[in-house]
Amino acid sequence: MEIYLGAIVLLAFLAISDLIVGVSNDAVNFLNSPIGSKVAPRSVILIIASLGILAGVTFSSGMMEVARKGIFHPQYFNMPELVVIFLAVMLTDVILLDLYNTFGLPTSTTVSIVFELLGAAVAISLIKIAKDDRMTLGDYINNEKALAIILGILLSIVLAFFVGAFIQYITRMIFTFDFHQQLKRYGSIWGGIALSSIVYFILIKGAKGASFMSNDTVLWIKTHTILILLVSFVAFFLILQLFMSLLKINVLKVIILIGTFAIAMAFAANDLMNFIGVPLAGLNAFKFAGVTDNPLQSTMEVMQQPIKSDTLLLLLAGTIMVVTLWISKKASTVSKTEINLARQDEGIERFGSSPLSRIIVRMFTSLSRVYHKVIPKKWRSIMDRRFDHKQDSTVHKGDEEVASFDLLRASVNLVVASALISLATSMKLPLSTTYVTFMVAMGTSLSDRAWGSESAVYRVTGVLTVIGGWFFTAFMAFTVSSIFAVAIYYWRMPGVLGILALALFMIYRNYHLHKTRSRVHQTTEIFNLKKISDVGFAINASFEHSGYFLNEINQTLNQSFEGLFTQDRTILKINKKETKKIQKWTNIIIANIFKTLRLLDKQDMVQTQAYAQIINALQEIAESQRDAILRADTHVNNNHKGLLKVQIEELSQIKNCLNELLSRTADAFLKGEHVDYQYIRSRFNKLKKLAHEFDKNQIKRIQDESSKTRLSILFYALMTDCMKVAAQTLNLLGIFQESFKLNSRIKKD
Repeated sequence: MEIYLGAIVLLAFLAISDLIVGVSNDAVNFLNSPIGSKVAPRSVILIIASLGILAGVTFSSGMMEVARKGIFHPQYFNMPELVVIFLAVMLTDVILLDLYNTFGLPTSTTVSIVFELLGAAVAISLIKIAKDDRMTLGDYINNEKALAIILGILLSIVLAFFVGAFIQYITRMIFTFDFHQQLKRYGSIWGGIALSSIVYFILIKGAKGASFMSNDTVLWIKTHTILILLVSFVAFFLILQLFMSLLKINVLKVIILIGTFAIAMAFAANDLMNFIGVPLAGLNAFKFAGVTDNPLQSTMEVMQQPIKSDTLLLLLAGTIMVVTLWISKKASTVSKTEINLARQDEGIERFGSSPLSRIIVRMFTSLSRVYHKVIPKKWRSIMDRRFDHKQDSTVHKGDEEVASFDLLRASVNLVVASALISLATSMKLPLSTTYVTFMVAMGTSLSDRAWGSESAVYRVTGVLTVIGGWFFTAFMAFTVSSIFAVAIYYWRMPGVLGILALALFMIYRNYHLHKTRSRVHQTTEIFNLKKISDVGFAINASFEHSGYFLNEINQTLNQSFEGLFTQDRTILKINKKETKKIQKWTNIIIANIFKTLRLLDKQDMVQTQAYAQIINALQEIAESQRDAILRADTHVNNNHKGLLKVQIEELSQIKNCLNELLSRTADAFLKGEHVDYQYIRSRFNKLKKLAHEFDKNQIKRIQDESSKTRLSILFYALMTDCMKVAAQTLNLLGIFQESFKLNSRIKKD
């Protein structure tokens, strides 16, 4: 039994690890709406969410039954077999969730744990069937319950999306984006309904799962449901009306903060099973086996019985979740994905487009045309006015940190999501809180027309990517868990130690990968200006960003030339990937310039047009850099003959001259100082002379056939790309010089 005691200790250690990686992913469920709407400082939001988690864990006792008997029939397994299943599940869960956290994708801890249990149980069941074919797989697996759980999870995707979209549509029609006047009239009623629904789903429906409530208390709550709801509505109505009338408090902020507490509580009640349900089931199996005559062979019929979890143990798990919530950097990474997809304003999108997303957008565009034909113009005008997000007075253009969506949408997100999750918890269905909160947020953003023609295809791609990741989670959870279970069953302790070493290596590798990705993201993020009102600051920022941009162009071109000269495919492959980052930077800087142009004096068109030329210059530079790198990469990848020695020498001179021009210009932009324009222009003239001279040399090499066709094409293309970069850099420098005059005029005004 000693070895199995060690296994239980390992399960406890894995439970702590799973709490950490699980909360890092699932924090997105209850943080996105308050953080996205900027309802309060982050510290206040975290305090409220922490209190919700600590309250919610005490309601999770009933959910623990899923790990014990929801997926398989424990009476057909003995304790060692269950320990093998539970170890395989926990090791798989830690690896998978940490991987998703690293890439910032919100996945479902519920789906992962359910399919891990299913995969490991199926693997051990098949091994038992191979030894004794008197039983079938259906005897070991709880098909009915497992199917209900899986269908419930899948149904939650569709249900959450459409319920969120419907409730948001009705709410927006009533309150509009300029909701302050309507809020004075109906705010306390809306708040009373919202908060009463939270009380209903969390207290009334969730009471039977609470570890601290007696059966008599649960029965009283059940028999007095209508009275509790009426009292709740009246109390909330009066309190909110008092807040609005006397204290001038925004009722939506109250709803969101209470909703944050509610959804954190609902999350803890539903999802704690995902993190500690399996280790607790392992501990129960070990205890039950210890009191039998034959602990290694006795089957676990006793695990079919309801078992109340220790409240102190649940609170300890909740404390670990709270600490993780405060210190985890990966939690904020995951949150950014959903907030980016749900934000109201246009801007730089995280995801690209895909053929499927384009088809979906075209389909809805066609439906929109039908809508315009069927609905009378007068009705369309009324609805368009109520959904005009330009009326949103909560977004202040002078703020650097603006809300991704308004308080009204955030309140709907929280109320709808917490209600659906709590309803599932009361039915002992481990509904995916991630699926629900994510799809509710997507549904409400769709109703709010956040997915306009400029962003729809990218947002749809993002949603499809996340949903695709969910199905991939199920497949990987089932497959990896079954493989681990087989390995542990046959290899015992060496198998456990080997998988544990793999898990530690993966976590270590993911930590460094996340650190690298975060550093790159932070570098990109400095380019992304929010809504601005200071024109002078915006113009200076454009050139400062262009300085970083030119330094990156300079570095990648230098490395790519070296890679071409030495035929180093690795260097060229790395720089080829960098072209995507350069293009992203270009788009962000251009988007910032558009914001600045809207603020410039419309009468001073000459200066404005001069400043706008930055757009063309940046695009030309980025395209020329990309063309040069792709040509070099293609040439080396296709194993073509390397450049001639004389060609390398000539291109090196071109590269060095361009390097000086880019470095000096970037330095001027970053320091924001006047520069010796004539000197840099002389460098450009020198570059033109070199290009003219090398052009004549190349013609001679073509004539004497020392330079074959592919080498000649490559040589001329690289020289042309370098000249384009140089010319547009000089153009940028000229605009920079003029910007000092423009800035001076703005300051005087």
